[in-house]
Amino acid sequence: MHPRIEDYALIGDEQTAALVGRDGSVDWLCLPRFDSAACFARLLGDTDNGHWRIAPKGAEGHCTRRAYRPGTLVLDTDWETAEGTVRVTDLMPQRDRAPDLVRIVEGLAGRVTVHSTIRLRFDYGSIMPWMRRSDGHRVAIAGPDSVWLRSEPAVDTWGEDFSTRSEFTVEQGEKVAFVLTWHPSHEPRPPLVDPHKALRSSVADWQKWASSCRYDGPHRDAVVRSLITLKALTYAPTGGIVAAPTTSLPEELGGVRNWDYRYCWLRDSTLTLNALLSCGYHEEAEAWRDWLLRAVAGDPADLQIMYSVAGERRLPEFEVPWLSGHVGSRPVRIGNEAVNQLQLDVYGEVMDSLSLARRSGLSTKPHMWSIQATVMDWLRSEWRQPDEGLWEVRGGRRHFVHSKVMVWVAADRAVRALENNPELKGDLDGWREMRDDVHREVCEKGYDAERGTFTQYYGSRELDASLLLIPRVGFLPPDDPRVIGTVDAIRGELDHGGFLRRYSTDETTVDGLPGDEGTFLACSFWLAQALHMTGRADEARELFDRLVNLTNDVGLLSEEYDPVAERQLGNFPQAFSHIGLVNTALALFGTEGAG
Repeated sequence: MHPRIEDYALIGDEQTAALVGRDGSVDWLCLPRFDSAACFARLLGDTDNGHWRIAPKGAEGHCTRRAYRPGTLVLDTDWETAEGTVRVTDLMPQRDRAPDLVRIVEGLAGRVTVHSTIRLRFDYGSIMPWMRRSDGHRVAIAGPDSVWLRSEPAVDTWGEDFSTRSEFTVEQGEKVAFVLTWHPSHEPRPPLVDPHKALRSSVADWQKWASSCRYDGPHRDAVVRSLITLKALTYAPTGGIVAAPTTSLPEELGGVRNWDYRYCWLRDSTLTLNALLSCGYHEEAEAWRDWLLRAVAGDPADLQIMYSVAGERRLPEFEVPWLSGHVGSRPVRIGNEAVNQLQLDVYGEVMDSLSLARRSGLSTKPHMWSIQATVMDWLRSEWRQPDEGLWEVRGGRRHFVHSKVMVWVAADRAVRALENNPELKGDLDGWREMRDDVHREVCEKGYDAERGTFTQYYGSRELDASLLLIPRVGFLPPDDPRVIGTVDAIRGELDHGGFLRRYSTDETTVDGLPGDEGTFLACSFWLAQALHMTGRADEARELFDRLVNLTNDVGLLSEEYDPVAERQLGNFPQAFSHIGLVNTALALFGTEGAG
């Protein structure tokens, strides 16, 4: 059977990441960046598409137990056998030059024979490399990619069934360490990393970072694990944060809603900044703000909804036919065509993020306000357009209510910036007028008075979970009857098994896609916050408890959840979900949880 999405754990070096299954197999790894081609792609195919399994000889199925070392991204996987107990410790140390994957096998009790099978398949599982030996290493080369594999102490390896295999025995206290290192094939091998030193420094560095979290309220372990996950999804050289380290994990098993999430979305910017700043991570928040400023610089008409980790704009989408997809979910897509969409909400996200950065005391940038003013000048003349909306629908443009609300946010934050910072210059009267015009139009065209709720788009009867953000962004106060009616309507109509869908896929063609999807975890976190804001604290906490309980055995969440099959869906782990967890904890327990 193919492992479930929730069977995986994440390790990474803040430039890329790997997924390790409960069966001891590394099934996904892109090198050298998050958005590079994968050399292990079993996650989206089968073992012939690349993987690396280390487990006791003859072991089938899952390990006995596994856990991250507290406050780290270092994973321990334990196996109990009739002969004894063995542990595999997986990590990716912070790189100096080249990315390294370190796997340390340690005997805990008895005498256990361990087997390793590694199949390297470059270019998303399609290219079988040429293998050779050099200086005690196994070296794999194909085109631009080169991987060196070594062990300490050295163990015998052999080729079998187009894989590299080894078998060895460890007794209590004995260790065998494997190191896999990637580098461009035209360059010399990078310096060797000491696996045991790398383990010690990784544990110390992660624990030091995690210990500075200021949140000390309920579910602190889940909050800290979410923050560690966000840190792991950060591309350290630029500060960009990817939505997920994977592509094409399905929103419906066997379906076609499979997308590449290895990029940085502007829609996540304000919520990400709030989570980092509120928990005391100003350095990471500033790095994300700086990435945002670089990415959006230029003509506002050219603003994209997403960029690569370094800010590249071109993310062409294509399908990979040789991969069968996770549990047969095709197509597998690389790149993301939604990059070319118009989403007016991102202008509000940019303005809100930079406003939050200014209010929070992040160091100012001389060009920051000029970028904001240029954005506002463009938005003032263009906001009446329909767009594809927050959810990147592929069924045509609409006047999405959430998009218009975020246009109001952009104008509101610009007005407030001028009111509170006399040194800034801008069209205060014009932006005030724009703010009032947008607010009036949304309340007239985006509200269904008969049903007492805002709707997905002008003239629609459909609902959308993004409307739960109306009180959070300040468009209307939480006690406004229109807000309460919207929360209740969404809760009633979009509920599925106690969690929320983004919108209905049963009767609407708004997204232009066949099939269904699971409940959207970020939206369910938004519901908990909306319930709290509208005076239903007990219900909010009960929902939050249930959401936290959806994390897998190592505290990770994907994008969606199927309450019928009781399994996670979508790309994994998902930054949007973990941001939702952190911000909901702060909203519900902020007074008692902020240190």
